[in-house]
Formats: sequence, C-alpha cells, structure tokens
Amino acid sequence: MNITVIGAGAWGTALAISLSQRHRTTLWGRDELQIAAMRDARCNLRYLPDAKLPENLSLSSDLSEALADADLLILAVPISALRTTLEKISGHDVRDAIWLCKGLELQTSMLPHQVAEQVLPRGFRCGALSGPSFALEVAKGLPTALVLASKDEEFAQYAAQMLHHSRLRIYASNDIVGVEVGGAVKNVMAIAAGVSDGMRLGNNARAALITRGLAEIARLGMKLGGRAETLGGLSGAGDLILTCTGDMSRNRRVGLMLAEGRNLDEILGEIGHVAEGVYAVREVHELAHRLGVDMPICEAVYRVLYDHVPAREMVDYLLNRTTSLEFVQKP
Repeated sequence: MNITVIGAGAWGTALAISLSQRHRTTLWGRDELQIAAMRDARCNLRYLPDAKLPENLSLSSDLSEALADADLLILAVPISALRTTLEKISGHDVRDAIWLCKGLELQTSMLPHQVAEQVLPRGFRCGALSGPSFALEVAKGLPTALVLASKDEEFAQYAAQMLHHSRLRIYASNDIVGVEVGGAVKNVMAIAAGVSDGMRLGNNARAALITRGLAEIARLGMKLGGRAETLGGLSGAGDLILTCTGDMSRNRRVGLMLAEGRNLDEILGEIGHVAEGVYAVREVHELAHRLGVDMPICEAVYRVLYDHVPAREMVDYLLNRTTSLEFVQKP
C-alpha cells in the first residue's frame, strides 16, 4: 500500500517511521526548508531529533506529488488545521483518509468526524486513529496499541489490518464519537493532573483525579452518543492514564507550570509544541454547559486558564465540593 502522511510534526513523523516497515510511505510537510533539512540529516531535528528516518521513507513538500499515488492518507495535523487540510485533499483522487488529531474545532465545538462530514465529498472513506501513544516511543518501535474508528465498520477493519504490525497493534471500532471524545477531553484532564503533581498533592490525589476525570469523559461521551466500553478502552481510559502520568505529555507539562504560578503565554512559548488541552477546554466548557453535563474538573481547568483563577484556589474548590454518590443509578 502507498501511504502519505500529511504533517511532519512529531506524531506524523513517528507514524511515518513506523508504517514504513510495511508500506511505501511518504511524509509531507508544508515547510520546504524543514523537509530539506530532514532529508539531509535523516531525522526531524525540530520535532523528533532522537529518531532516525529510515532510508525507504520518502519526504516531500510538494502536496500534489505526495498525493499522486497514495492509497491512504494519514492527516497528522492539529484540529485547528483539519478543515483546511480536508478541503485541500478533497479534490484529489485518493478516497481513504485517517486523521490523528484530538480535540474539538474552535468556535464550532465539532468533533473531527463532524468536520469531515461537512467538507469531504460523498464516497470518501475516513476515520480516526487514537489511543495511548507518545510519538518518540512509536518512532523507536516500542509496543503500542491504538484504535481506528469509523462509522464505516468495514473500512475501520480494513484500515486497522493494513496499519497493524508487530510493534503497532491496531484495533477497529465503529464508535467514532466515543473514540474522539476520549482523545479530546483526556488532554484537559492531563493539565489538571499536572497541576496536582506540580503542587505535590501525591499519588492518591492523582489516582482520584484520573478516575473522576474518566467519569467526566464518559458523561460527555455518552451524552453525545458514544459507548461506555469505548470510553473505558484504549482511546478513553488508556490515553487518559498515559497523558496524566507520562513525563512526555505536553498537556501535563502545562499543568506543572501552572502550579508554579506561570502565565499561559509564557508556558506555551516554552513548550513550543501544540498542547491541545489548552484549546480543547474552551470548547469542552461550552459543550458541557450547552448539554447540561456536569464536568467540574474541566470547569476548574477552564477557570485557571481563562478566568485567571489561581490553581491552588481551584484545587481547594474541587476538594470542598459537596459530597455525593459516586455513581447515580438511573431509574
């Protein structure tokens, strides 16, 4: 199979390295100078300097050239660039596409598949690839398990089989809502976990936060039509655990620095990569209020980031909320 990965950031580069073991793979980046530097150095010095690019991995900054013979497109762009990227590819012959972005579109609060439904013409087969995955570990060939979701279950199973190999286990799902909600909201929870760790609240607090964070993700996901088992799977609980505990998590780093009292602009400038949770929390906040879904941890993160409430004050607020049943049984 000929695969073209659109987007030469850390995750796009890592997945291109991994997939080049089985398929003829091209990695496309919009920055001609960056691609030229990657071609010379055989590594992505800007985003993934510790991973060597295989000699059989092709690099391109010419979009038409990169799409010419592609059987499958993998869109490794942030949610903010998904709509424009889908518009660019929609006029080409390729009709199979998978996106990697995790989040909600700004202003519309749409999940990625909802954006795709607005943009892509009839006949496109598409889906989302998500789950617990740090780019560097994938690039190094460390074992990783992901889930590929599409409303077209036949396509999900076909694409999962094509991408699967001994170090990259891919499961198929037809619950694209559940998969995308898990991927979007776990980044918000990772910021909260970073605040907790940065304030040295301990392992007990982190475990409680992850568990209650998963309950919030499940409430929103099921309200939108996702399934409980999906939200408890790789793209929900799995990705949440990794992002809340792993030192390579950008969103967790945001929380760690918020706990130090640093402002958001300074934090984002230092990280230098997209931390999707910073933007997702605004849309999650809006969506939760519109749908009447109780999400106190997300609300706290929103208030710290955008109402400039001190992190310690919001921790006190969460700890002193009125006690209640852990699970409310439905009649």
